[in-house]
Amino acid sequence: MAYAALLSLTHVLQRTLKYDCSYLLPGEKQQINSVLKKVVYLQDFLDKFPQENIESIEGLERKISDAACQTEDIIESCIADRVLEESASHSGDIFTTSFHEIAKLIEEVDSIKIMAGKIEDESGIQEDSERNTSLPVGSLRTAPSGQSTMVGLDDAMAKIKDHLVNSSSKLEVVSIVGMGGIGKTTLAHKVYIDKYIEYHFHICAWCTVSQNYNAQKILLGLLDSMEKQIDGREKDIDQLGELLYKKLKGRRYLFVMDDVWDIEAWDSVKRYFPDDKAGSRILLTTRLENVANKISSRSHLHHVRFLNDEESWKLFHLKVFGKGFCPLELEEIGKKIAQNCGGLPLTVAVIGGLLSKTSKTPHYWRSIAKNLRSEITSNDEQCSKILSLSYKHLPYHLKGCYLYMGIFPEDHPINVKVLTKLWVAEGIIKPTCSKTLEDIGEEYLLDLFQRSLILVQKKGFSGKIKTCTIHDQLRDLCIREAQKEKFFHVSEPSFDVIQESTSMRRGLLPFSMSYVLEPRIKSRVPFQGRGGSTSAHGLNPRIKSRDLKPFFFFLIVEDSFDFSSLKVLHTDGTGDLENGIQVLVNVRYFSCYFGCDIASIYKFRNLQTIIFRCGVHKLPPEIWKMPQLRHVKLKYWSSLPDPPISEIKGEENSIIVLENLQTLSMINGFSWTEEVLKRIPNLRKLAICFEFEMESDWKEYLINNLVRLTKLESLTCLIRFEDSDYPVDNNFPVDITFLTSLRKLTLQGIKFDPSKLTILGSMPNLEEWEPNEEEFLKLKFLLLEQVELKHWIADSIHFPSLEHLKIFYCKLLDEIPVGFGEISTLQFIELYGSSSIVESAKKIEKAQLEWGNDAFKLYIKEYY
Repeated sequence: MAYAALLSLTHVLQRTLKYDCSYLLPGEKQQINSVLKKVVYLQDFLDKFPQENIESIEGLERKISDAACQTEDIIESCIADRVLEESASHSGDIFTTSFHEIAKLIEEVDSIKIMAGKIEDESGIQEDSERNTSLPVGSLRTAPSGQSTMVGLDDAMAKIKDHLVNSSSKLEVVSIVGMGGIGKTTLAHKVYIDKYIEYHFHICAWCTVSQNYNAQKILLGLLDSMEKQIDGREKDIDQLGELLYKKLKGRRYLFVMDDVWDIEAWDSVKRYFPDDKAGSRILLTTRLENVANKISSRSHLHHVRFLNDEESWKLFHLKVFGKGFCPLELEEIGKKIAQNCGGLPLTVAVIGGLLSKTSKTPHYWRSIAKNLRSEITSNDEQCSKILSLSYKHLPYHLKGCYLYMGIFPEDHPINVKVLTKLWVAEGIIKPTCSKTLEDIGEEYLLDLFQRSLILVQKKGFSGKIKTCTIHDQLRDLCIREAQKEKFFHVSEPSFDVIQESTSMRRGLLPFSMSYVLEPRIKSRVPFQGRGGSTSAHGLNPRIKSRDLKPFFFFLIVEDSFDFSSLKVLHTDGTGDLENGIQVLVNVRYFSCYFGCDIASIYKFRNLQTIIFRCGVHKLPPEIWKMPQLRHVKLKYWSSLPDPPISEIKGEENSIIVLENLQTLSMINGFSWTEEVLKRIPNLRKLAICFEFEMESDWKEYLINNLVRLTKLESLTCLIRFEDSDYPVDNNFPVDITFLTSLRKLTLQGIKFDPSKLTILGSMPNLEEWEPNEEEFLKLKFLLLEQVELKHWIADSIHFPSLEHLKIFYCKLLDEIPVGFGEISTLQFIELYGSSSIVESAKKIEKAQLEWGNDAFKLYIKEYY
């Protein structure tokens, strides 16, 4: 993964120059700048290198990756040694020696640069020669022959046929979108050979486009499919296009363009398709939703779904037994095999084809079920090729991010915010001006979805992806490619080894791809790979990340473990991390479930994300001296000390501004002075809690100063009294000035003066709010819980975007405004209330259904 390695090194070099200058010896800054220039050059080279020639530089990529990884290891290791030594003179020989090694690497990078230039020149010559020839490039295939086996897509086929024959008289494009192997081509072929389609269209033609296309190849393919034999040597593109145009003029035609990867493939030939208002159609299949969106309208875009268990079994049965019967003793295990194919027709067909030609015994089928993945990979090379095409077609900046998704367990719901934080921590996101790395990460994820490489599991109210998954076969692809590229290694725990020493402290520690494991370990770190078990790392001198990169495994630590080279530490389970935690000088992402000593957190010089899912009574004041912090997230309310007074009252340039800090969550009892707010100007998400005895105490916290946080998008504010676990019964009026930048607002324990509702309703960007009272024009989600509200006067015009309404324990409220029955966006109402409010909800349900909103749902639970 040369590009990912270069990106990671770029981040390290830039951070070293910005934050670690005090640890550098004379001349080292110049050396780092020299390396940085070469790294940027190589990034630009890879960005511009033609995708179709990528295999020609595989050897070069390995050299780049090795050089980048070695350089990063040297810099991070040496800086870590100096931080831990806390030497004022920084005169240690280790760092000087290490930069002697960097000097050698610079020479190697220079030689790579020369080699890269040669390859770039050669690729340019090759590209020019291809443009000047009139001969077709690559393979050409007409419509698939024979009967394709299609199961479970009759509903999709009916919709596509309807769009083809019953829509507008204008020329239109209908797109079929889905991941590789899901059955797009099979579905298109079934439509193509349908008798009614053949009757409806005067001319039908098929062309497989693929990645290596040109306009001449597409035109020749269509003409060939029309049984119009043309000698391509005698015709240029315009001549072929004119011939096609004349053949189609005045006729109603259907063209299938199968496996389209680029909008340019369509743009290069669309002018040769006449639009005579005869109802002609182009049926297009693609893995890339963004390509389909640019070519066809939303209403003419069809996503191919996965097969359900019943459909998978039916297809499996057809592949193994044809029209015959399945022996009773094989049915149960056969259904299990079909189910484990994950609904992907390609996988079902591969394993079905294997079992149709082998021994049909329960014992053999059970062995296949146990090793299903390896059997699919080893018995059908074409299956792997089809799936790997999507990965190979990815631009460089997406490849590392996509492979990284293989670290998550099978069928694991992947939290997008966690994933993007990990990408940022690993340094594999390419910075863009005016956008945060997290925003760029979300764009990467959307791009992967549009390429049919990930599956959306859950979306937020704003429409953004909250959790996603990756199909089992694509996860296997990520793991194979990552291990081949030495990007990361996924191993399973060896429970036998763990049980040998129950006295040792244990923790489930998922590690990410690029850490350096430098054990001073007295016990063993067990690994169990896919092909068996390896174990026993004792007092090793050094095991580098490029040699072995486990992600999910049990780590057994007896007394000491050197964490100084870890970049990402994500822990689950029980136990503690007392030993070695104070030397996490290079960690960037730290997520902890259990107790640890955080007094030394100020030494975590590169720390970007802190997630404590255990009780932390008080954060250390050194938080204010960590300029690389991006996210501080706590599961339980914790206090945050004020910044050191000496700095606040000192010179302006002595104040450390946490310009990268975006999240500060679950902070208890903090006073928001102007001096504090100057330190966190780019905060986007804030969750705060206040405890006090009387209303007058509220003013001490200066909550209205939060209007100075002009980028704040999400605010949670909880008020409670001492010795009270829940705030609702202690509501009192509070005077709050709100920020117009807010998109999400959660308030608990606060009673508003009625005049404040006008101010709240005028907030232009708010999309999601969980308030005690109502009304917002862009509000999508509204929760009223234990609100002292008796008369609610509102109409559909106050909530035109509302989707979800929840009302819990509002004892005084006897009805929902009748106008809610006319809110077209409303998806469901959930109630836990009196019989009177339930009756009003049923009237709204009736009105919604009469308006044609069949998706509306009402959930009711009465409590008296």
